[in-house]
Amino acid sequence: MALGLNVFNLFYKFKVLVLVTLFVMVLWTTFSYLVDTRQEIAKAKSMVEFFRKVTSLDYSQKEEKIESTADVPMVKSFQGPCPALSPYLRGATKLSFTPLVTLEEVQKKNPLVAKGRYHPVECSALQHVAILIPHRNREKHLLYLLQHLHPFLQRQQLDYGIYVIHQAGNTKFNRAKLLNVGYLEALKEVNWDCFIFHDVDLVPENDFNIYMCDTQPKHLVVGRNNTGYRLRYRGYFGGVTALTRDQFSKVNGFSNSYWGWGGEDDDLRIRVEMQKMKVVRPPADVARYTMIFHNRDHGNEENRERMKLLRQVSRTWKTDGLNSCSYKLLSVEHNPLYINITVDFSVQPEVSQGPPPPRL
Repeated sequence: MALGLNVFNLFYKFKVLVLVTLFVMVLWTTFSYLVDTRQEIAKAKSMVEFFRKVTSLDYSQKEEKIESTADVPMVKSFQGPCPALSPYLRGATKLSFTPLVTLEEVQKKNPLVAKGRYHPVECSALQHVAILIPHRNREKHLLYLLQHLHPFLQRQQLDYGIYVIHQAGNTKFNRAKLLNVGYLEALKEVNWDCFIFHDVDLVPENDFNIYMCDTQPKHLVVGRNNTGYRLRYRGYFGGVTALTRDQFSKVNGFSNSYWGWGGEDDDLRIRVEMQKMKVVRPPADVARYTMIFHNRDHGNEENRERMKLLRQVSRTWKTDGLNSCSYKLLSVEHNPLYINITVDFSVQPEVSQGPPPPRL
């Protein structure tokens, strides 16, 4: 009798233990299910939000392309700042120029360029850069430069605009004054950080030659093919230069007095040195350019007054520059690949503006 009672008690305890175990397992399963469900809901919400952003970005880009008459906006990327060194750089490239290339072909190969402007969509550019190109009677050279410069700048992940400043009329060519005009007119559109003053016949060969400004004025043409890739002379500061808005304003821009070829780039270097700034350059094996061969243009003959003008820079720089740049503005056209600014220096100027005279 006692043995039977003990067996019954053991069986009862075992049954209770099994029931408790089953109850705990049910509770654990239910809890796990609820946690997983909340995680899945959170994941689903995150995914919906991601696609909403992507759809919104895609829609805004489509709207920007369709609305061709609107100004190109400064698009803020959802990503962080672009890296200091772009992952798309290729290094040295052997350049070739196809005589039959057309503006339409160049435009088709650069679909993200609109009204002369481009911005990277994958990140926020470190600088907003205006490329200023003085121009007259160099349409083929301009086409070659645009063909290579647009993809070059895009690989550097720059937010940039290309301005071509065209001199109309029959007066002698004035490269420096055209660059002053480009600077003043470009700032009416965008508060640019950096300005690249760029000859139309020089094409960069290496995209590690970064088109951004430095803490000091930067000279980008250390060597070119027609000089054996050597610096033309000590102190050379021509061809392609980069200055920030503050640096260029501090020297009162270029002189407006250099009519014809030569002298204006040396004048700018003297102004830079007078402001206790130092010209910096990229490495010689990077800062290489191909110069497109051409004969001297009619109306751009050698300036025989340039040495005299250079001796006067210390006396004239405060009153000869951005603050005295007068010109007749004929048009500003936003073409697909560049902004074309046309001015005439041979008629009574309608525009005379600039910052107040700088102080030493």
